[in-house]
Amino acid sequence: MKNRQDNQKMTIYEYEEKYVKSRNTRGARVLIWVIAGIVGVFLAWCLLSITLQIWELNEYAGYAAAAVAVVLYILLFIVPLVKIFRLDYFRTNVNAAHAAAAKRHNKKLRRSIAGRMVDFGARVESAGWYDDAILAELANCLANNDDEGIKRSLTAMYSGRVKKTAKDYIFRYALKSAAYSAISQQSRTDAALVAVVNLQLIKDIVFLYGFRPSDTRLVKIFAAVVRNSLVSYGLGSLKIGNGIVKTMGDAAKGIPFLGAAISALVDSSVQGLTNGTLTAVIGFQTIRYLNKEYRLQNILDGVDVTGGEEELEETCREIESELRRKPRKSKAEQEAAASEA
Repeated sequence: MKNRQDNQKMTIYEYEEKYVKSRNTRGARVLIWVIAGIVGVFLAWCLLSITLQIWELNEYAGYAAAAVAVVLYILLFIVPLVKIFRLDYFRTNVNAAHAAAAKRHNKKLRRSIAGRMVDFGARVESAGWYDDAILAELANCLANNDDEGIKRSLTAMYSGRVKKTAKDYIFRYALKSAAYSAISQQSRTDAALVAVVNLQLIKDIVFLYGFRPSDTRLVKIFAAVVRNSLVSYGLGSLKIGNGIVKTMGDAAKGIPFLGAAISALVDSSVQGLTNGTLTAVIGFQTIRYLNKEYRLQNILDGVDVTGGEEELEETCREIESELRRKPRKSKAEQEAAASEA
């Protein structure tokens, strides 16, 4: 009996009870664009502020700066946003009514991801994003329509080379965020750079995995981009390094040049460390969501979604059988009963 129970598939009702949460998908979709719009407006304001500063110095330089700002806005905000939203996501937060359709969608998406990885590995051999041996397995599974093999190969890829590459991305972009903050020394520039770096990191991670987080998860990630930019802007405005310098003793105070140098160094290092850390957090948050949704779609793929339909059919047959067993009144008896009523 115990072995039989262990071999039984999880039913869709058990999956629903354990993993499915009530979420406003339509509201999340609207909220994504609202938050993305906030990021876009914030970035546009930062670029406009920088352009106006240059305009005050020289009119012709201002024209050039405006043109550069437009190009940068398209390349650093519009393009990453489009690339993120062009990717599909796994449907895992589903009930019994939509589970079968979700499984078909996820199967199709797995095939698409595998095909994209194989194609990319064939075209860009030196990228090193994916494991060559697993790519060969994926190509073979695609050719043989082996969906179970595709799942196994993708799972191995995500837990191996892809995971390592994603961590390398996070480290690299965190260093960029810290270095840019240390160099710029302007709150508006810092905020713009942090937003751009965060978006680029998210775009590269989801492109590496081949799918994006669901809408509800993406809302949280984009909200973190806004938070990081606002924190960066606040750090630049507060000049937190000056407060730390005051505690460094009379020796620094007695030498004006040394005191100013230490102040600038502490400002840039503290702000750079904070921005780099926030960038790393958003990168690991993105990876965590992607891994969780991939794991859930694997679980859903093994769930028995026919149990509910079979139970419904059985209940309908019982109702039909019960109705047939009951004697039906003749037409005369029905008219007599109606006249008495």
